[in-house]
Amino acid sequence: MALRFLRGDPAVSDDDLLDCLIIGAGPAGLTAATYLARFRRRIALVSAGESRAHWIPVSHNCPGFPFGVSGTDLLAKLARQAAEYGVAPVEARIDALARDGDGFLACSGERRWRARSVLVATGVVDRMPDIEGLDEGIAAGAIRICAVCDAYEARDHRIGVYGPPATVIGHACFLRTFSRQVTVVLSEAGRLTAEAIARAAALGVRVLPPPEALTLVRDAAGAVVACRVDGEAGAHEFDALYPVLGADAKAGLAQALGAEVDAAGELVVDAHLQTSLPNLYAAGDVVSALNQISVAVGHAAIAATAIHNRLPGNALPGAPGADGGATALR
Repeated sequence: MALRFLRGDPAVSDDDLLDCLIIGAGPAGLTAATYLARFRRRIALVSAGESRAHWIPVSHNCPGFPFGVSGTDLLAKLARQAAEYGVAPVEARIDALARDGDGFLACSGERRWRARSVLVATGVVDRMPDIEGLDEGIAAGAIRICAVCDAYEARDHRIGVYGPPATVIGHACFLRTFSRQVTVVLSEAGRLTAEAIARAAALGVRVLPPPEALTLVRDAAGAVVACRVDGEAGAHEFDALYPVLGADAKAGLAQALGAEVDAAGELVVDAHLQTSLPNLYAAGDVVSALNQISVAVGHAAIAATAIHNRLPGNALPGAPGADGGATALR
């Protein structure tokens, strides 16, 4: 039987039951779509077009790209790869996800998708500081989102770390791996613990109070972030500012069904990336794990294979010895 992919038709019949609905078309969702299509499964890939990867000006730790790759280019390559197997993302936002017998019913306005299983790959939304020209600052490398991803590129730079007293010192100490010039800028009033103060002092990390303003400054040499502190005439300038304000997982659809989340609101999954609910899987940043592209791609491979293994068999008719069961893959 030839593969068929739904494009979000309002009328959904029993004949349109999907093997899997994938929600989100970032690195995790697109990789899972490629895997499941190659397993000859009937899928739909629905995305609101808000992948966190769009923020990446260039990544140098994404496997297979020794000279770096931008987030938009990476997403385009992953989408082209999925398209080779007949997958085209449906541009829509899933408004509701509900149980439908043993499967699921997803809705976006009047559109409906019925599926035996669902893979949630909706990611997270980073909490960002109030800086005019935020997008430009990120593109220029003056504002950086992920120290694990790109602190190597900020080595020996003047680095600012902007975050709350409870967690910011730990991030700053990590960034001392890459530069001797690391300054903490508190995002809110509050007392640092004696241990945090001692750690900062031991590593030569300055600590500034909450600023009057953070401003993106552009010149012929590029862009820096200027930090003005009450009572000081001049401004502290940073070649790279890391906001460490946390992120909000887009796990609401799964949570509404009762899926378990951790203290940060990210989905808890088992070794096969299944959530606490049967046939509901998750992959990528929305999962309680390290938020990295390579992790998201690995999640997708594991989840897609587990989904295939749990689905009814799809052996081609007339295959010698075919018993209709799904092939168990490890």
